[in-house]
Amino acid sequence: MKHLNKLFVAALLAAGFTAQAQNEDNPWAVSFGVNAVSNRFGASSKFEDQFTHYFKTKDTWNILPSVSYINVSRYVGSGFSFGVTGSVNKIDKWVSREPGTLNYTISNPGDLTYYAVDGIIKYGILEKSWFNPYVHIGGGYTWIDQMGNGTVNGGLGVNFWFSDNVGLTVQSTYKHTFEDQTEANVQRHIQHFAGLTFKFGGKDTDKDGIYDKYDECPDVAGPKQFNGCPDTDGDGIIDKNDSCPDVAGLKEFNGCPDTDGDGIADKDDACPDVAGPKSLMGCPDKDNDGIADKDDKCPDVAGPKENAGCPWPDTDGDGVLDKDDLCPNVKGTAANRGCPEVTEEVMKKLNEYGKTILFNSGKASFKEETMPVLASMLAIFKEYPQAQFSIEGHTDSDGSNALNQTLSENRAAAVRNFLVENGIAADRLTSKGYGETKPIASNKTAKGKALNRRVEVKLIKTE
Repeated sequence: MKHLNKLFVAALLAAGFTAQAQNEDNPWAVSFGVNAVSNRFGASSKFEDQFTHYFKTKDTWNILPSVSYINVSRYVGSGFSFGVTGSVNKIDKWVSREPGTLNYTISNPGDLTYYAVDGIIKYGILEKSWFNPYVHIGGGYTWIDQMGNGTVNGGLGVNFWFSDNVGLTVQSTYKHTFEDQTEANVQRHIQHFAGLTFKFGGKDTDKDGIYDKYDECPDVAGPKQFNGCPDTDGDGIIDKNDSCPDVAGLKEFNGCPDTDGDGIADKDDACPDVAGPKSLMGCPDKDNDGIADKDDKCPDVAGPKENAGCPWPDTDGDGVLDKDDLCPNVKGTAANRGCPEVTEEVMKKLNEYGKTILFNSGKASFKEETMPVLASMLAIFKEYPQAQFSIEGHTDSDGSNALNQTLSENRAAAVRNFLVENGIAADRLTSKGYGETKPIASNKTAKGKALNRRVEVKLIKTE
């Protein structure tokens, strides 16, 4: 018996740490404790008299001062539970009624051994309260020494819960036999129980004190306030709903921070440490040109996106931006798209040079002394890089018309070729020969013929 006490204490400590409320979540319960037995009830001659001394039986109680009962039960729902109780006692107080009288005597029958195994069906009320009364019925078999009888049982009990895990149970059970009480092996009697009850069986996978049934995150521990889900960063937003579970943030950003306070969560902010508008993904734009400073090559002065945030330059200072200036390195006019306009004076000078170009007689090759003239013409052409010109050749009337036509064409082409070979774009120049058809002086004199042998330059007008 001494070892049984030790076993009870060990079970008490273990259950105190592991047991939980017996209900749909924790269906199992184990109770240990002491019991008291009195047959004062069975000694009454009438059934109604069996309960008249319910609270006056202390002198007739048989109590074994040790753990003397154990109950195992399972909750099945709607307040009902089923269980089995085993109990043991020593009967050293026996109540007997004197035949033919209403007198009772209490004797010591010699320390009889009492054993009982009972099935029990309980119905409890106030299950959510610390005070949990119940009624019970059942049946079993009771032995006193080697003699026994079956019994039909019923009674009342109450649980006083200290916590979700541990409670004090007090129960009274009336055990009724239908045999003649003078011949019965076991008389009708009442049995009182008092002990501790430990409840268990609920599944809590992550050991966070919240049963899996109610735990929204059953595999990872979390506080009760979040239904068992963790909040790693402590921002009040559970990890499964937190877009930034490892760093504290704001509810409006699903748990993500907004370090620079610009209304854009850091995870979506291209510049999380400095405030900026949403249109630029949270990056600043000091010059308000619509280009974020980090992408703006000129963050302090407004400029178009096409020029990386910098204003367009006007390299030649002619008032026409380089992007629109066909001649960005040469001053021109807006009317001529930034290129200088060819004036009448320029054309006059070109034609003066053209009149002095000297060819070898009857050929389209240049005389050596005319090379400076060609160089001067080349310089003027380069000053007007977008202008287009026509090079026209003319001859005097000496020779046949056909020969003169060919010669004029070849000499005009020779001037064009010289200019192209020295850097003038070919698509800016055309050449044409007119032979002797357009004289500017009389072919009857040497002087007139010399004037007719010429190269003229014409400006080609464009839209």
